[in-house]
Amino acid sequence: MSWKEEDNRLKKTFEFRDFVEAFGFMSQVAIIAEKHNHHPNWSNVYNSVSFELNTHDAGDIVTDKDRKLAEAIDAIVK
Repeated sequence: MSWKEEDNRLKKTFEFRDFVEAFGFMSQVAIIAEKHNHHPNWSNVYNSVSFELNTHDAGDIVTDKDRKLAEAIDAIVK
């Protein structure tokens, strides 16, 4: 599934085998987000992690910063 752009956000949900795998993924994303200096709006329920990315300092719209972070997130699960 690819990222969906709607309501000025890039959105995607990832599903894993269990909570531990989902949490491990979130830990990896946290490190990448810090390196990009761009922090996601995300939520976790058991084995799923959902993202909504946009750039607050650009007026809460989707920018290249969001697309680059989305690519980096996708690269973790490939």
